Amino acid sequence: MTQLIIIFMAIVLVNNFVLSQFLGICSFLGVSNKMSSSVGMGGAVVFVMVIAELVTWPVMQVLKRFELEYLQTVVFILVIAALVQFVEMFMKRYLPALQKALGIFLPLITTNCAILGATINAISYGYSYLQSVVYAFGAGVGYMVAMVLFAGIREEKLNNMDGIPAPFQGVGIILVAASIMAMSFMGFTGMFQG
Repeated sequence: MTQLIIIFMAIVLVNNFVLSQFLGICSFLGVSNKMSSSVGMGGAVVFVMVIAELVTWPVMQVLKRFELEYLQTVVFILVIAALVQFVEMFMKRYLPALQKALGIFLPLITTNCAILGATINAISYGYSYLQSVVYAFGAGVGYMVAMVLFAGIREEKLNNMDGIPAPFQGVGIILVAASIMAMSFMGFTGMFQG
């Protein structure tokens, strides 16, 4: 149980996919301008990451059994793409407002390298099935934490800030703020050792 807590906390705070490993930056920068869309995107990523791990870990065991490990990336991309299509159909049917708010970024989950990274990392670290699922859940929660915190910064400060020098206006100030936020997460380094 302690090991599962360490895995979870380490991936949420220390090895955060967005702020430490720079995975999932596209949707992080694109969707984090509003809190509501950040929460929705974060929730969708958590859901897809966990479901992807639940499916890809057993698939990898089958690939290993038949000595087809070299197909891992291709198979995982196909599994993730199918899962994202399922999530999109579900949201279109039951959560149309959220689906409309996420717009083009929901299909981008298919190409979100954070999801592929979580599935491949969990296997390459040699985690058991349960550890892999906890790792994927923690990676998704870490992604969501980064999204929500950054959306709060953007809504509260960056979108209402006057006097930003011309070279930093728009994407420039967003990247500066994201880098400062990433540096603040470096303070968690060394807290959770396995």
